[in-house]
Amino acid sequence: MKKSNHSRRDFIKKSTLATAGLSTLGAIGFSAKSYGNILGANDRLNIGIIGLGRRLGAFYQPIGLKSSNVNLVYLCDVMKSQREKAAANFSKHIDYIPKLENSFFKVIEDKDIDAIINATPDHWHAPGTWLALEAGKNVYVEKPCSHNPREGELLVEYQKKYGKVVQMGNQQRSSDHTIEIVNKIHNGIIGNAYMATAFYTNNRGESPVPKAANAPEGLDWDLFQGPSPRKSYMHDTWDYNWHWYGWDFGTAETGNNATHELDVARWALQTNFPNKVTVDSGKYHYVNDGWTMYDTMLATFKFEGDKTIQWDGKSRNNYKTYGADRGTIIFGTEGSVMVDRGKYQLFDISGKMIEEKVSGSIEGSTNLGGGGDTSTDHVINFFDAIRGKAKQKSPIDEGAKSTLLCHLANISSRTKENFECDPKNGHILNNPKAMALWSREYEKGWEPKI
Repeated sequence: MKKSNHSRRDFIKKSTLATAGLSTLGAIGFSAKSYGNILGANDRLNIGIIGLGRRLGAFYQPIGLKSSNVNLVYLCDVMKSQREKAAANFSKHIDYIPKLENSFFKVIEDKDIDAIINATPDHWHAPGTWLALEAGKNVYVEKPCSHNPREGELLVEYQKKYGKVVQMGNQQRSSDHTIEIVNKIHNGIIGNAYMATAFYTNNRGESPVPKAANAPEGLDWDLFQGPSPRKSYMHDTWDYNWHWYGWDFGTAETGNNATHELDVARWALQTNFPNKVTVDSGKYHYVNDGWTMYDTMLATFKFEGDKTIQWDGKSRNNYKTYGADRGTIIFGTEGSVMVDRGKYQLFDISGKMIEEKVSGSIEGSTNLGGGGDTSTDHVINFFDAIRGKAKQKSPIDEGAKSTLLCHLANISSRTKENFECDPKNGHILNNPKAMALWSREYEKGWEPKI
């Protein structure tokens, strides 16, 4: 098996002196306050994108805009063809050529880099973020921000230790119409908001049964695996199907998509950690294909204050139960709201629609990858938060709470057991079998150090 030229262990050896004291020093050796002043005087941000797959389109516009005042220094991916494709696509949006890099570690070793965008597969999200934080970088990390519940807790701890901006890619937090209606809900427009139903439906097709194969040409399979224990390559894993082939890399459909809608539900209801989780899930379609996880899930989360959030996720049955392919319905004592990426609708207690706002957003479907105006706003908010010019729309402690709901649902599905949780931190109570999945096994040398 090919070994990466830049293992985590090599990186730690090479960067011990450079990163010593980064909890109090900025990326170039100044105090956090002084570093902030330097950015204020010359606030161009040097950035690198790690992971150049289907989410890449979300970053063309916010990086290409002159008003963003950013310099894209690196395009980094473990697949050679992804790097080349990303460079060709970005050439339509910027008038300079970024460096193409295989190794994540080379990017974060560069002391001139202020921030990274972490758009890697799920198992890299948290480890890639905390390694970047150790190296003094700010991080925009795609959803879900973690691969398991413990990693979410660790991200919050790392962010507090190093004091950098960490923003999760739950871009609906930057949607103007969503912000507007959530504020109205908080101000009582539907009375006491007590329940929300978050939903997603898609018609994903049959997946190949994975078979032993050589890694595709140009793929650094060792580095792809990163923090995950080493295994032999299986056909068709690296390009998206890692989502469905076991739990080494992916977090199933709930981590893949429920993060967005559950985040809106939790935001609207102003809930934190659940006290009870109940899940009904199964694989009902293409039962002999390579998909090893559930494709259908109904999860219920109970919270203090008699509040409830439901997740209705159907990956392979495209019947639109709620009239749309994704969105969130919030129920209150005096009315209800349906909100998705393109609009909100406000209903009175009789079910009559009394207000509708259509945003015209182009980011409202279940299409793979892409980007749009809401993603652009969310990334720009990240840039401006680094500069101290804007309040973060999605600080990592909020993102981690929403992601935790996905992990709890997955744990319930995997163990086939419902359970109670500690409402102070979401930890699973009186169920060692379920709590055993709170973290994961790491490849030796990749364990978190905090």
